[in-house]
Amino acid sequence: MSGPVLELNGYTDIPDTKVAVVVTHLEMTAAPERPLSAGREDVVLERWEKPETAEYKALFRAVGEEWIWFGRLVKPDDELAALLSEPARKNFRPMRDGQVLGTLEVNFADPENVEIAYFGLVPGAIGGGVGRWLMSQAVEMAWARPETKRVWLHTCTADSPQAIRFYQSCGFKPFKRSIEVMDDPRLQGLYSKDTAPHVPCLG
Repeated sequence: MSGPVLELNGYTDIPDTKVAVVVTHLEMTAAPERPLSAGREDVVLERWEKPETAEYKALFRAVGEEWIWFGRLVKPDDELAALLSEPARKNFRPMRDGQVLGTLEVNFADPENVEIAYFGLVPGAIGGGVGRWLMSQAVEMAWARPETKRVWLHTCTADSPQAIRFYQSCGFKPFKRSIEVMDDPRLQGLYSKDTAPHVPCLG
């Protein structure tokens, strides 16, 4: 039995066990003329080589719980370990006084179109300019490669409402919208049902 057909000029009902979000894709097609952020002496960017899956998932959850990030939590550990070990995929952690402040993953699989695959801070690190500093690090890293022609990322309506404005302030421009429908991660036991009240859990 086929599921509902998306109605592009009206409403489309989806099952209560699903979540639908609008995804905005943004791109930067030239390197910034100046760094997005001044350097900092209090924060360093640490390369995270082949993260251990339990530690990785714990940080992924700490950064993304409020926004019901789920993509890496649903992967079996062996699949996740293989993914994180891909040579073109670089993971980093911003650190301050030995404490992890967030996560950054840059995917160079397409050398000309570099993807900032994951970017975020733990709640206690938000504010104070760390996010802009981290994005500056990511952008500089991407454009340091001569083959880079574009840097891109995406955000969605389940994410922080500040995210898209932040990315635009860093020089990214929206170029595409899409709709993502997925199983509600709260009904899979990944988060409690009262997580992310801006995307109500219906199941």
